Amino acid sequence: MSLPDRDKPLLNELSGYRVVESPYRTEEGKNVSLIPEGAQKLSVPEFNRLALEGRIAGGKDGIILAEDGNQNVLVGQIVTRIWPAATGDASVDKQRFERVEVPFTLEFQGDRVKQLLGPDTKFKRESGSWGGILLNLLPIVLILVILFFMFRAQSGGARGAMSFGKSRARLISPDKNKVTFKDVAGISEAKEEVWELVEFLRNPEKFRDLGATIPRGVLMVGAPGTGKTLLARAIAGESNASFYSISGSDFVEMFVGVGASRVRDMFEQAKRTAPSLIFIDEIDAVGRQRGYGMGGGNDEREQTLNALLVEMDGFENNSNVIVIAATNRADILDPALLRPGRFDRQVVVNLPDVRGREQILQVHARKVKMAPGVSFERIARGTSGFSGAQLANLVNEAALLAARKGLKEITEAELEEARDKVSWGRERRSLAINERGRRITAVHEAGHAICLLKTPHSEPLHRVTIVPRGGALGMTMWLPSDDKMHQLRSEMLDQLVVAMGGRCAEQIVFGDVTSGATGDIKSATNLARRMVCEFGMSEKLGLIEYGEHQGEVYIARDLGTRSRNYSESTAELIDSEVRFLVDSAYERAMAILTENRDKLDILTEALMEFETLEGSQVMDILEYGEMKNPPSRVTPPPMPSEVEEQPGKDDSGHTEKKEAEETRADGAEERKMEGELEQAERDPFSYNPVDEFGKDGGEKK
Repeated sequence: MSLPDRDKPLLNELSGYRVVESPYRTEEGKNVSLIPEGAQKLSVPEFNRLALEGRIAGGKDGIILAEDGNQNVLVGQIVTRIWPAATGDASVDKQRFERVEVPFTLEFQGDRVKQLLGPDTKFKRESGSWGGILLNLLPIVLILVILFFMFRAQSGGARGAMSFGKSRARLISPDKNKVTFKDVAGISEAKEEVWELVEFLRNPEKFRDLGATIPRGVLMVGAPGTGKTLLARAIAGESNASFYSISGSDFVEMFVGVGASRVRDMFEQAKRTAPSLIFIDEIDAVGRQRGYGMGGGNDEREQTLNALLVEMDGFENNSNVIVIAATNRADILDPALLRPGRFDRQVVVNLPDVRGREQILQVHARKVKMAPGVSFERIARGTSGFSGAQLANLVNEAALLAARKGLKEITEAELEEARDKVSWGRERRSLAINERGRRITAVHEAGHAICLLKTPHSEPLHRVTIVPRGGALGMTMWLPSDDKMHQLRSEMLDQLVVAMGGRCAEQIVFGDVTSGATGDIKSATNLARRMVCEFGMSEKLGLIEYGEHQGEVYIARDLGTRSRNYSESTAELIDSEVRFLVDSAYERAMAILTENRDKLDILTEALMEFETLEGSQVMDILEYGEMKNPPSRVTPPPMPSEVEEQPGKDDSGHTEKKEAEETRADGAEERKMEGELEQAERDPFSYNPVDEFGKDGGEKK
């Protein structure tokens, strides 16, 4: 077992070793696995005994001192001597053992090992495999990788693991921003207000020669979807200036001081690319009034706001950086943020009027295939109160509907259907309603429609339907002739009459009432209370506002400060006046429907037959007792599941599977309606055909 001197290891390095059999190296310089799978353990006494008996052998390389994982091992073999009975000569057999593990202690170091294995025992140093080393390093590498990605996510991407204080503003270069004022419609006044910014960024010397300074900041205030962000992008596109876009919530971070640092970094970036625009969307997330937070003056949000105030109008001059901000809650912004020198100008972006809606529809129609002859003016009149975002959604819904029908162009019919879907929801023709439930809904809607046509100050009737749509089982829709900035008292009184029409029709036809007028009563009560408390339309209470009506509530400011500013006796008088208005409207509706009882029955039967009637057809019934041009039944567009399979494809078993799925779906829908219809079979007047006036069965403006 002697080895050359160059292979002798330091014997005092032996500590905590295991003796194992080894599949020794097969090639010079090539490391192989030194530890066989599944080895038998040797205790210390057993190892001593084997060593004293001379049964520890090292093969051709002697006893190998190798590395196994994070510890060293002694690699060798156990020698078994066999004494044949005949000859008496001893033969040596190197017996293979499964695994030998010896927990070496200090007594096996140095001379003790030589004493056990013999003075001529040599050791060879063998390095372990790279696999063991990498296996030991794997947990550390995994931890480092996880920490790296955690810091990277917190820092906002690939800017480094410690870039928390860097701005998250996204730079939109002029060559990538293609939005111009041609893409903005319906807000002409707002466009005129911000045009000065464009002229200044294009030709600043024109203003500086006169000693004029451009506004440091422009605050856009308006309802959601009115085009505030689009207008800001158009300013950048027209002026060819660098455009930085950021949200108010991007300044908020889990670490203290990060928001203020990001504000400073954002303005530093804007200065380097001046002239530039900084657009802060939803600035109320960071610019709320100070002093109302739970953290007081040390609130992190207030530190961010202070940094923003200093950067906008501090000691340094940032004349080539213009800040544009957007919000729909200007009432909660800090006064220091709104003063001249910071946000010098407030641009109110209102909902578009009828002409503005028509222009917006025309802008979005350029992006789709629209059939010639479509009346955008009619669609605009029927979308009172729609924002620009809602009108864009309307055009997109019309395009989707036309695609479902297989049309090549979008017609006015698709725009009408899309408007109804956006306003009141999609038709639910699959909803299982029995004949009695349909008749109750038809009577209810007929009462609304007749009262609408018989009151002189109501809007023109547009459509009556008993087809369920959204959460409604039927509805009466009117189409305003134009946008009204003021509403007369007589118009409100007629609106109360229309609200009571459905309940009165049920009373006249069935001699009883249903719960379907819940929404009608709620809507009428709210309108009557506003007439008494806000509009001063009560003769007994006079021109006094009762209650505080200051718009939206800011909890941090208004919590515990609002109270009723009138006495109990005045409250009783208010309730009596509200009831008087509603009762008077109910009596007027009863008189109208009683006088036109025959027309009520004809209109009910027409709704039962055709389900949907246009306003002109209802007017024919009231004037002539019949319809001059009865409607044709409209076939709804097919559902995606109803589209036939394309020819040439293997649909084996698909038809049966689809029929089974449809049968299960129909059964589930019937079971869902069973509980509601069971009560209707017993008592038709306990059935609830409508839930909310203006949405479920009532008028919708």
